[in-house]
Amino acid sequence: MVIMEPEQWDLTVSSRHKLLDFKLRELIRYRDLILMFFWRDFVTVYKQTVLGPLWYIISPLCSTLVYAFAFGNIAGIGTDGIPSLLFYYGGTMLWTYFSTCLNSASGIFLANADTFGKVYFPRLAVPIATTFSSLFKMLIQFAMLMVFLVYFIATGSPVRPSASALLFPLMLLWLGALGTGVGMIFSALTTKYRDLSHVLALGLQLAMYITPVVYPLSQVPENFRIYFYFNPVSAPMELFRIWFYGVGTVPNEMIMISLVSTAVIVFVGLILFYQTERTFMDVI
Repeated sequence: MVIMEPEQWDLTVSSRHKLLDFKLRELIRYRDLILMFFWRDFVTVYKQTVLGPLWYIISPLCSTLVYAFAFGNIAGIGTDGIPSLLFYYGGTMLWTYFSTCLNSASGIFLANADTFGKVYFPRLAVPIATTFSSLFKMLIQFAMLMVFLVYFIATGSPVRPSASALLFPLMLLWLGALGTGVGMIFSALTTKYRDLSHVLALGLQLAMYITPVVYPLSQVPENFRIYFYFNPVSAPMELFRIWFYGVGTVPNEMIMISLVSTAVIVFVGLILFYQTERTFMDVI
């Protein structure tokens, strides 16, 4: 008589998991898939284009020239002595990075419904890959900014980077986590309420003007400055100018509110994301 041994499985996939189980070990096992998604995002955007990745530099440069003309020359808004090119390019670069992380994460479920419905892999791999893709684009723009910065320093411009600029990678983590966290919240909600995608697009356009992107915080009237404490993007924007240009002030309370807000947003985003991935195929 043949005795059958019980089957042993190397991996068990189940829709049931603890509320705070974010499956980080599983993400590490699927790191090659994250790299593949990252490469896919990079290649498909500029496939069959003439200039390719140069658009990462051309786009913020065009925005910088428009902002310098509209806000600097016409509106007469000051830049705290920072050369216009550095001021507007740096602000545009950071805002584009944040908004790209947000937009990419906000459409995860709707954009990848076909893939999610056919094969299993940790769904969080997709927003992580899109965040890395946004980071790579931003680093290309940052390299160009460093060229501009060296030029202005060499020509005697009053910009003085500080040693705190070495903390810039932490700021990138800060902004990327904030944008991706907000995006995951919207991604979970838009599976049921598609109108929120339009609300997000409109909200991002308006949010840039209540964030010190095209103007310094010093230009905001004192009685309105309290509202910027509750905009978590304001603190990293001003910190960047302090670290790289040596100009600006950021109250410690604003930094703490932004950091706490980022942590809460990421935590809520992860919970909603993992809860939605279990049932979103039934809704879509």
